[in-house]
Amino acid sequence: MAKPATLAFYGATNTVTGSKYLFSHRDAQVMIDCGLFQGYKQLRLRNWRPLPFKPSSLDAIALTHAHIDHSGYLPIMIRDGYAGKVTCTGGTSELCALLLPDSGRLHELDAEYANRKGFSRHTPALPLYTEADARAAVERLAEVPFDKPIEVAPDVTLEFRAAGHILGASSILLRSTGGTVLFSGDLGRPNDPLMRPPAPRVASDVLIVESTYGDRKHDTTPPDQALAEVINRTAARDGAVIIPAFAVGRTQLLLLLIDRLKAAKKIPDIPVFLDSPMAIAATSTYYRHRHNHRLTEEECKHMCKASRYVRDVEDSKALDKREGPMILLSASGMATGGRVVHHLKKFAPDPRNTILFAGYQAGGTRGAAMLGGAKQIKLHGRHVAVNAEVVALHMLSAHADADEILAWLRTCPDAPRRTYVTHGEPEAADNLRRRIADELGWDVCVPDYCDVEHVL
Repeated sequence: MAKPATLAFYGATNTVTGSKYLFSHRDAQVMIDCGLFQGYKQLRLRNWRPLPFKPSSLDAIALTHAHIDHSGYLPIMIRDGYAGKVTCTGGTSELCALLLPDSGRLHELDAEYANRKGFSRHTPALPLYTEADARAAVERLAEVPFDKPIEVAPDVTLEFRAAGHILGASSILLRSTGGTVLFSGDLGRPNDPLMRPPAPRVASDVLIVESTYGDRKHDTTPPDQALAEVINRTAARDGAVIIPAFAVGRTQLLLLLIDRLKAAKKIPDIPVFLDSPMAIAATSTYYRHRHNHRLTEEECKHMCKASRYVRDVEDSKALDKREGPMILLSASGMATGGRVVHHLKKFAPDPRNTILFAGYQAGGTRGAAMLGGAKQIKLHGRHVAVNAEVVALHMLSAHADADEILAWLRTCPDAPRRTYVTHGEPEAADNLRRRIADELGWDVCVPDYCDVEHVL
């Protein structure tokens, strides 16, 4: 009797980060996503623990998209013995080539800083992985087209379908001799100003669906209007708008909206700085993947010219000496690292300024703390006052809200035999589970960390 197919949940269970799913059937083992845990320390510590299988035992790894919570564990897998290719779309491959080395570099810098300041419990503090590890992982990326089944293991094919979240983002349909499993990946929004909407859901025996905003309905205020209100309010008090922005996706949307607002004279003509070499590089990829988003070539040019690019470290430091209104976009999006941390030290204490968040803030991050009303945050070992206005514009999110996820589920009339809700905090995941059960009548559950389920 053949062994049943199993699916192991090694991340993104009752949390948004760390996506890792291991599908096993007969002699085939395929991992979908390979992400880092982010946020709370107890989650980040999981990144240091070995997985309960040898990376060398895998036949294939595939990525739904490039964000670090879906791709950032890849350098560890390859360093520790995975010998195969990593299958993904062209957009994901290009963005991983930017994001992964940067992640490795940040891990090295964090370790160096901890050793220099002596605040690590370990002597010496070591990086989770290095930039060299990350570049080795980039060499394994294998681009595949959307909507074409690709064999990745004996009797296992993968088909990548547009998910609309960021450039290259996909849902993945896994077909095996035992049946089909659909991984939603991170779902974008039907009316996102930048990205095209997700492709309709296809029928599958099993479905894994994200729930980042499974308990929320996004504000319906037009995003350009909401952004203009924040910019105008801050400029009127001679302040700066500091935007910790994800280098991929939200940075480009913000640049697009700022350019349109200036052209329509709905905001003052104040300077705009993009202080993130990675975001600068990522912005240029939108020229090469126009089939994946809504912008024309001319709109891409306007987006790329909407800000002054800041590449040099000294030029970045000089921004902290500027006076008067400005808009400053800088990574990272949750203020967990990158150049924005230095800018927050300067600008967070001043009540004239605004700190604007335009994306999801995982629990345990500085972004989540500030949105929760923290009056102090710890930056580079010292406490910094937060007197600036702190604002979140959830309508700028690249994630579908609960209603939009349900609408996507309804785009196919066939119900899965079993649905697993992942990639959400406990309340969000459970709320979406209840709605799927009540409104669609499906068999649905929220798995726990390291659960192994018989799925086919």
